[in-house]
Amino acid sequence: MSRLEDAYALVAMSSLSRQEAAIAAHVEATLRSASFLDVERVGDNVVARTTGSHATRVLVAGHLDTVPGDAGDAVIVGDELRGVGACDMKGSLAVMLELARDATPRSKEVTWVFYAREEISRKESGLSELAELRPDLLRADVAILGEPTGGVVEAGCQGTLRVSVELVGKRAHTARPFTGLNAIHRLGVVIDRVANYSPRTVTIDGVSYTEQLQAVAVEGGVAANVVPDRATLTINYRVAPDRTKDEAVAWLRTFLGEFDDLRDPLKDTYDRLGIPEGERTSYQDTFSVLDWAASAPPALNDGRLRSLVELTGQPPQGKAGWTDVATFHELGVPATNFGAGDPLLAHRSDELVTGEELDAYAETLGKWLA
Repeated sequence: MSRLEDAYALVAMSSLSRQEAAIAAHVEATLRSASFLDVERVGDNVVARTTGSHATRVLVAGHLDTVPGDAGDAVIVGDELRGVGACDMKGSLAVMLELARDATPRSKEVTWVFYAREEISRKESGLSELAELRPDLLRADVAILGEPTGGVVEAGCQGTLRVSVELVGKRAHTARPFTGLNAIHRLGVVIDRVANYSPRTVTIDGVSYTEQLQAVAVEGGVAANVVPDRATLTINYRVAPDRTKDEAVAWLRTFLGEFDDLRDPLKDTYDRLGIPEGERTSYQDTFSVLDWAASAPPALNDGRLRSLVELTGQPPQGKAGWTDVATFHELGVPATNFGAGDPLLAHRSDELVTGEELDAYAETLGKWLA
């Protein structure tokens, strides 16, 4: 079978997050066919290791799950494999399985990690599960994460901060809105600020990261004839590796004005209506942190990762988004992203990977492991 056909077998196998049991069983059986590998399964995570006497151990990891989509749509057209998960990241998984079973002697020990539930909440991640239950399986001197990178090294990763901004108002009849305060209208001020954000670019050790800020959800409204008294905006901020959580939160609050012009939102309304101080109800806008995943620096000061950059023949780039490179960074393992497929196609309906991309990935990763 060709590499494209090997990858097709994985793409045609449904493995939505939390539904990876079948593909984990397939991966486990495939790896157990190589007698020189020590294979262990922890939940729906599969780890295979060589156990020789080399002092250095490298780790190559990839996630088994995909975003929602119909695996039955997988198809090979010419040199293209199309289907959900083709580039994110079952093309790379197919190459990993091939290289894991290659008995050619190497100058280092290798750990292969196939883990579940990467595409959903980090607290459910199979990699985090392994770190908690079997941290010994993740011990390594350096790690490669097979996220799609177009065959170049995408170093480090951005952090991701998700916050909720809830603004208050005062209910009123829509025929008499002057007796109330429209919370949705107030929210428009914040949305306008986010929409006009100019991305910040930071260069760290020669690798550039461009931050992003997006409004991702809006909630509000009571009824078609009621002026709403509450409205909520959810914001996602992709953070460069030079900012901690506290720094990211502080910057975002400052960018939004810390609601300086939004405090005491009902005072003007109460004053206009002539409501006495003792009869006024106190309301307060809120800013809440919903989720945070830390970033990771480039880590290209590690000579083994620099050698991978040299093998690609292309300059490294900063990873636009969060990946489990950050998890390895927390574990004290220098890591980088390197995989087959165009990252701009990930999670899209026209996701694909080519046979040429798989061949190039297999050649480069194989040379690096050798």
